[in-house]
Amino acid sequence: MEKQTAAATTTAPAATGAGSRATKPDHFLPHIQGLRAIAVLLVVVYHFWPGRLTGGYIGVDVFFVISGFLITQQLTRQLERTDRIALPSFYAKRARRLLPAAITVLIFASLATLFIMPLSSLTENVREILASTFYVENWVLALNSVDYLAAANEASLVQHYWSLSLEEQFYLFWPVLLLGASVVAMKFLKGKRWLALISVLGIVGVVSFVLSVVTTAADPASAYFVTYTRVWEFAVGGALALLPRWRPVRAWQSNILGWGGIIVVLACGYLFNQATPFPGYMAAIPVLGTAAIIVAHHREKPWDAGRVLSFRPIAFIGDISYSLYLWHWPLIIIAPYIPGWGLSIWNRIALFVFCFVIAWATKRFIEDPTRQWKFFTGRRPRVTMIGVVAVMAVSSLFAGTAWAVQQPKYDAEASQLADTLANPPECFGAASGPTDGVNPIDPLCVNPELAGQIIPSPGFGNADRPRHPDCLSTLNDATVRDCQFGSDATDAPQIALIGDSHAYALMDPFVEMAERNGWHLTTYLKGGCPWTTTPLLAKDAFAASCDSWRASLTDQLATHPPFDAIFTAALTDRNVPGTADDEQTAAIGYGEAWKQVLDQGTPIVTVVDNPAWEDDPNKCLRTQAEADCTEPRGDGLAEFDPIALAASGAITQGQDVTLLDFSDTYCTAEECPAVIGGANVYRDVDHLTRTFAFTLEPFLERAMTAALGR
Repeated sequence: MEKQTAAATTTAPAATGAGSRATKPDHFLPHIQGLRAIAVLLVVVYHFWPGRLTGGYIGVDVFFVISGFLITQQLTRQLERTDRIALPSFYAKRARRLLPAAITVLIFASLATLFIMPLSSLTENVREILASTFYVENWVLALNSVDYLAAANEASLVQHYWSLSLEEQFYLFWPVLLLGASVVAMKFLKGKRWLALISVLGIVGVVSFVLSVVTTAADPASAYFVTYTRVWEFAVGGALALLPRWRPVRAWQSNILGWGGIIVVLACGYLFNQATPFPGYMAAIPVLGTAAIIVAHHREKPWDAGRVLSFRPIAFIGDISYSLYLWHWPLIIIAPYIPGWGLSIWNRIALFVFCFVIAWATKRFIEDPTRQWKFFTGRRPRVTMIGVVAVMAVSSLFAGTAWAVQQPKYDAEASQLADTLANPPECFGAASGPTDGVNPIDPLCVNPELAGQIIPSPGFGNADRPRHPDCLSTLNDATVRDCQFGSDATDAPQIALIGDSHAYALMDPFVEMAERNGWHLTTYLKGGCPWTTTPLLAKDAFAASCDSWRASLTDQLATHPPFDAIFTAALTDRNVPGTADDEQTAAIGYGEAWKQVLDQGTPIVTVVDNPAWEDDPNKCLRTQAEADCTEPRGDGLAEFDPIALAASGAITQGQDVTLLDFSDTYCTAEECPAVIGGANVYRDVDHLTRTFAFTLEPFLERAMTAALGR
């Protein structure tokens, strides 16, 4: 999900105060360029090799503290000199420094959406390119972060612009905040500006930190992106700018802080991971480590931390850090869709190096010239602001063009897919065999017309999902959403569909079954939360919401008239860390959850989980031959399936449980193909496409009909 991708999970090293070595003011601090280098390398290495540097996302905090320090330093010096802040001039300088490179990459992203990316990513990419153009990407991601299915999808080309958006919001309100504090000082505090400034920063920082801790515990997905959970990090940097006397006087003090801070930041990058509650109180560790590095300004001796960070090769990376950050993410996202490229180890290394080359070129030929262009610098700020409006319009135009060209193709693909489902060809999908989940299909069904067909196309596979998103409780939502479908007749057979997103993947076939057979269907679905009593391994806000959802589901099932049959499915390895004891615990948990309805005489039908892939097979299908897009059977199918073990145990005990197993449909003896009988099986690494789910419908219907007849 958000530190996944993710994602999701970096900040832009925005070119603040000391962001360029081309023009060095008197207060230029060269070691901060080295700090930028550390931060951007944490971010980039994390995105290229997330399993190697699991906490690289803490680069976000490093950059936020740097920005808070440099911008506060710049603004307070202006206040000291002139008793005012020239807001138009400040905003114009920010725009000249940030917009040219940012808009360049956004235009590139629009072109990639038009010519390279799959149709399924069209809506997400265009929406987020526009959000990034107007610097609200962090809020768009925060609003979408509660969407489990969105979290399962690959990040957009510009998801990393969330931090740029947050920084731009900081640039908008921070000078106004400091100016307001200065006015209050002059009117009510007898000119004690410093006291007013530090008081305001302290209040804002403390409030933001408290909100960060509380929101991270309650809603970690959105907490990662929203502005108010991050302001305190800027405030820490601002406090450093207002408290110069706190800086170490002696070199040994500076080195203790500097090297200590470097060790802390690097350790966080290595030790933190997806399970770390973030930002919250844990963010204070890299934030304070960064603060220690900033104040370590001594650089007389070769071993001084400030001297090492000022070393030219390190500082060079700091110089290009903004462009490096902008380019690396879209290039990573695009790579798998370029024929013959992908992200093998050597391709990753080559792309990693290329990111530095294009970052240098962007700084040399776009960032520096436009920042120093006399057409803007020699004119009033309003001229720059007119330019801002113009380049934002250009970016929007490119995004709109991508939408206008691709949307008809998207609609045509959707229409063609609907026609295929309405009149499926013979032997399509699971109908090709070799099993219906219970009995072998002999002989195998073969349709020569399906040879080479992939339906839906790999470019549309990610969009082929169930049509009832309101029936799926999202990650931190504990509400039990009981959607109703089919017949309302009082004597209609009552069936239920219960489970997580793997049960939801089968929802549309169940809706069609209910409507065709005169059944009444009730669904109880929560993403990532299988119907079991076994607690999730994680102890976070989502786990708490899952526990609450399960408790509410138990209450609803207790008060609901007994169902005539229930179907359940789940991503079955979610609770299993890999030991025999825990495997048994997971299996027992399913049995305990089912006991309530089995004791009422309700039959249960369940299914062995489908394979999971290391990477989205649609990427492979877009660039390689179908025969090359397979997953080894031993890797795709779970070594242990607690839902299957629970069902087998219940059947042995004579309970009314049916276990379907499509493993031999999904996989041969050696491998699991991405396409079966012309049907594209997966829309991501482990969810079935809506199309393939419909090809399972006859077999699911047969099992449910048998259960209803008992």
